[in-house]
Amino acid sequence: MRGTETHHSHTRDTPRRITWHTDSMPSDPHPTASSPTSPGPDTSLQPQPPTPQQRRRWRRYLADEQAEGAVYRELAQRKDGEERAILLGLADAEKRHEQHWRNLLGDHAGKPRRGSWRSRLLGQLARRFGGVFVLALAQQAEARSTYDRDDDAPAHMAADERIHGEVVRALATRGRQRLSGTFRAAVFGANDGLVSNLALILGVGASGVSHSYILLAGLSGLLAGALSMGAGEFVSVRSQRELLDAENPSPHAHRAIGDLDVNANELALVYRARGMNETDAHAHAELVLSNYSETTRLAEDIDADKHETLGTAWGAAGSSFAFFASGAIIPLVPYLFGIDGYAAMAVAVSLTGLALCATGAAVGVLSGASPLRRAARQLAIGLGAALATYALGLIFGVTVG
Repeated sequence: MRGTETHHSHTRDTPRRITWHTDSMPSDPHPTASSPTSPGPDTSLQPQPPTPQQRRRWRRYLADEQAEGAVYRELAQRKDGEERAILLGLADAEKRHEQHWRNLLGDHAGKPRRGSWRSRLLGQLARRFGGVFVLALAQQAEARSTYDRDDDAPAHMAADERIHGEVVRALATRGRQRLSGTFRAAVFGANDGLVSNLALILGVGASGVSHSYILLAGLSGLLAGALSMGAGEFVSVRSQRELLDAENPSPHAHRAIGDLDVNANELALVYRARGMNETDAHAHAELVLSNYSETTRLAEDIDADKHETLGTAWGAAGSSFAFFASGAIIPLVPYLFGIDGYAAMAVAVSLTGLALCATGAAVGVLSGASPLRRAARQLAIGLGAALATYALGLIFGVTVG
């Protein structure tokens, strides 16, 4: 992972440029005794010393490598097993890159420097939070490496950074999969609450009604939307669990395996119906018959894992209710504090815009995309819907009036 400053050049053959001076070569390759004093061995072949700009850049690279290695070690402390080993392997790789810049700097390394603000931010986040958000940020930082455009960084180091990015991407993907259900409900619920209630408040406010009517409409919209979201999520999760139950093997069928005639049964047809070819189905059926109790236990474990991943219907309903309400309350804040008129609308739009940017940026970080672009997209969509409703409120207000 590297800072964003770029050093362009057309060649990358060596980590340091070397200029050879040949102006002192003798014109006569075979001087005679009468020739002037023969020159001794040519000692002018010296590498060009690094410029101050190069040294500054190398020190910055060194500081970044040190900071990024510390990030991986911090994350490793929060993990165990394979993920811990992978993160420690990345930290060792950053240490290898550190040594490259130390070798180039030699006695000019100086005192340890602070890394770039991005590296320092990653370190703070890793110490306080860890988790998928930091991995997603680390993935973006690895992708910003400028080693492939810098003569002083060997090609293998630039390639290392690309591979590191893929390693971090894979680790972040694990976290995204574990977080996807809850995060999806949080983002969608909060966004629905933000946009729908802001649109409702602006539409009602544009019609010219009093402050109390706007507040009542906003609170009604909050409760109606949150209850609707909770009920919808309850039905959705309950239906998914019922579908999973329908797909899983019947426990009665598993208990019947022990009573089957080993020489004449249709157990292989079960596995053929599930997609196995005839040979594999017969082999699997023989294995099941030889140890059916273990098969039953394994099937129950798989069933439990699926249900654990899906979660409970009541838990999903409660989360959706809370997420929607947390978003819908934000446009109501100025009205709850007694602000009225266009000032209240302006404050509501500003607060909602900030919240939309925050949720959009969070989605961008988790998806490995640009947080700024995702925030701008979220803001444009949300405010666009709210402004359209405001325009309709103006039209209806004039018509009714």
